[in-house]
Amino acid sequence: MNKELSMNPNKIVAYLQKPCKEFTKADIIRYIKENGIHMVNFMYPAGDGRLKTLNFVINNEAYLDAILTCGERVDGSSLFPFIEAGSSDLYVLPRFCTAFVDPFSELPTLSMLCSYFNKDGEPLESSPENTLRKACRAFNEVTGMEFQAMGELEYYVIAPDSGMFAATDQKGYHESAPYAKFNEFRTQCMAYIAQAGGQIKYGHSEVGNFTLSGMIYEQNEIEFLPVNAEDAADQLMVAKWIIRNLAYKHGYDITFAPKITAGKAGSGLHVHMRIVKDGQNQMLDGGVLSATARKAIAGMMALAPSITAFGNTNPTSYFRLVPHQEAPTNICWGDRNRSVLVRVPLGWAAKSDMCQIANPLEGKSDYDTTQKQTVEMRSPDGSADIYQLIAGLAVACRYGFELDNALEIAEKTYVNVNIHQKENSDKLASLDCLPDSCEASADCIESQREVFEKYNVFSQAMIDGIIKRLRSYGDRTLRADINGNQEEMLKLVNRYFHCG
Repeated sequence: MNKELSMNPNKIVAYLQKPCKEFTKADIIRYIKENGIHMVNFMYPAGDGRLKTLNFVINNEAYLDAILTCGERVDGSSLFPFIEAGSSDLYVLPRFCTAFVDPFSELPTLSMLCSYFNKDGEPLESSPENTLRKACRAFNEVTGMEFQAMGELEYYVIAPDSGMFAATDQKGYHESAPYAKFNEFRTQCMAYIAQAGGQIKYGHSEVGNFTLSGMIYEQNEIEFLPVNAEDAADQLMVAKWIIRNLAYKHGYDITFAPKITAGKAGSGLHVHMRIVKDGQNQMLDGGVLSATARKAIAGMMALAPSITAFGNTNPTSYFRLVPHQEAPTNICWGDRNRSVLVRVPLGWAAKSDMCQIANPLEGKSDYDTTQKQTVEMRSPDGSADIYQLIAGLAVACRYGFELDNALEIAEKTYVNVNIHQKENSDKLASLDCLPDSCEASADCIESQREVFEKYNVFSQAMIDGIIKRLRSYGDRTLRADINGNQEEMLKLVNRYFHCG
């Protein structure tokens, strides 16, 4: 029995009995014909970080074949700020492996993510998904290994407060109903995301919960499994689209914004990474963190200031990245330590058979737990351009293998204490800091841009556009300017409430 196909929630996988990576045009046409599909949607990420949609009514099989083969023409200048209106036409071509049945459409509809192509039929150099593709290819060419990733989507659900079974303020982590009000909504989101091909690890309520002006704000999280980095980005994009659409159906509001209000937990977009060769996770060596993992961490330490240009893209991002919170401010890493920038989570390296201890009737387990080990970048948030962010992390991890002193950098930036405690002030003083504004982030990416542009991963036009946008906020002193001013803080939050 093929374990990848057994119990797979994607309706197209289940019907065709083949993995999505093996979908062909003939498969898509067959599914549409045999399952009464009336419409096809093309979906593609734009410069604002959101998925755009183009709808097709299936007139006949010849027309269906044409759109699947040739794609369609779109106005690039309305999608990306770096494309001029005078020469703006782009092609969008569907990627069959991303096909899923739209869970919201009244008419039976099949949706697919698309790739962009220029007038010459070449992949658009500065498109988000092509940038990530180039980053993964460069990583493989330099290291001979595959870069995998997965994200943790944190978000707030906002709805009228009934006043019943009030949750404890800022103590919502893994809370159960009825104190957690939106567990059922989250599980429905998870079911739809899985049907769309998302490889979900788990979901739960998160720390943040509070009431404000008669509304309850409850933080939730959906975490994914590590997959090829390109697939990881696609899954996160579709997941955000699903969460927002389902919230709209329920009459809820949703925000992935990094900060909601002062003194309450913000929402991050933590990204876990692992490096794989010949199907084997390379993050451990003899039960301890491998040199491969430490080189990748060193690359992230070196380029951490610039990663914020992709992962922390509006002024409210830097109200989350403040000292003495679980969000990081200093460039360091450590084991199981939530005060660091890059965390090495607990990795099932214990020698005991925990399953057998918990379940005495079970025989000895032989499960290979080394596959579970990842490292986690904790600075990004929901404002991130997901494709650019994961591409930037792939570049950073690759850069670690290009540095002669990578293991030395890893050793110098390692911490095994809470750096924000008074007795560790000397260690804190020895660490570099993340940028504290969009403008400072722009300075960092400008100074390190050559690393990201190497191997033509990030185009010059893309980096120029990122720098221009970050500097346009004029927020270099904003954190100090409105410190303690709740009214101005709420105005800022409202302005970027639906970011990403």
